Order: sequence, then structure tokens, then C-alpha cells
Amino acid sequence: MTNDSDQTVALCVDWDAEAATFDAEPDHGLGTPEVRAAWAARLRAWLPARPADVLDLGCGTGSLALLAAEQGHRVTGVDSSPAMVARARAKLAGRDAVFLLGDAAAPPVGERLFDTVLVRHVLWTLPDPARVLRHWRGLLRPGGRFVLVEGVWGTATPPGAPVGIPSGRLAALLAPLAADVRVEPLSAQAVLWGKEVTDERYAVVATV
Repeated sequence: MTNDSDQTVALCVDWDAEAATFDAEPDHGLGTPEVRAAWAARLRAWLPARPADVLDLGCGTGSLALLAAEQGHRVTGVDSSPAMVARARAKLAGRDAVFLLGDAAAPPVGERLFDTVLVRHVLWTLPDPARVLRHWRGLLRPGGRFVLVEGVWGTATPPGAPVGIPSGRLAALLAPLAADVRVEPLSAQAVLWGKEVTDERYAVVATV
């Protein structure tokens, strides 16, 4: 289980204040051709081959949403930060994309269904990941898929408690919800992060 104190730290970040510099991180802004191409290749492998409806939760400034839109997908992004949403809207102006202000755990999409729920580095901050995943499952069409990029970025109190979600735990949470769950390790792919990393980073692609 994710430690409550670490969730509190993540939730207390002023994301509106962070929005102005958020894209300075290589894997946030995808500002170099190499990092951008690496993420584009991963999305091409993870998302449906045909144009699809993609729900990007905790979309931030819309970097992954832009890559998905460039690949022909129809994107709906949701973020709780007005400043992040504003930057995402500007970044994808003229694209087949809409951005909504709201809670990633309970996105304000009404009765709409999607082909893919795309989430990067958000689930670990939420108090009840199992409940959230069940809710997200209800937003997927039959045959839809989760694409969840997560990791473990260290330990905190109590001693040994992970900051993040270990891949095995996330796969176990998805097992009752999906017909196929695949874990793809990403730690060794330094080009995705713009640097070498030693912590656990991975993607889970789960088809329902």
C-alpha cells in the first residue's frame, strides 16, 4: 500500500505553480528529439493501431496527449490544475483533443467510453488505487486497454514503505479487471527519462 504521508506530499504540491517549469524535465516536456521519439515509439506500441478514443488522466501539460493526437487518436485529457490544463490546450490547439478540469480518480466525462485509459505517474498518489482502477475500468469499451506508466522512486516512513507502486502490486490489482496484463520494464531505457535511472520504472498494458 502506498504510504499516506507520501500521498499527502504529492497531493500538497501546488501544480499550478509547477506548470510554468513542468516541461523543463526531459520526460515531461519531451523537449529533445531523442526523448520525444522514444516516447512516441512507446505510445505507438501501447495504443491501438487504428484511431481510437484515448483518455489521458493527470495529463499535465499534454505532452503524451500531443504524441497520441499526432498518431491519429482522439484525446480527452483531464487534470486538476487549471494552469496545466491551459498549457495542454495551448499545446494541442487545432488538434482533435479536449482538456477538462477535474479529478483524475473520477474524471468528469459523463457516460462516455474510451478505447484506452492512459495514465503516467498519477495512480501512486491516489489513496485507494484498487477502487480507482475499478472506476477507470468502467470507462473502457469492451476490448479497451489500460496503459499505466508507474514506478517506485525510493522508500519512506514507515521504513521500507515504497514511494510509488511496485509493478507486481499493480499487475495484481489489474488481474481481476483485465483479460491480459503485461508489464514492460522501462528503467534501462535511459532515453525515455533523459538520463540514467536506477529506480523501478515500468509500464503496464492491460486489455479488458
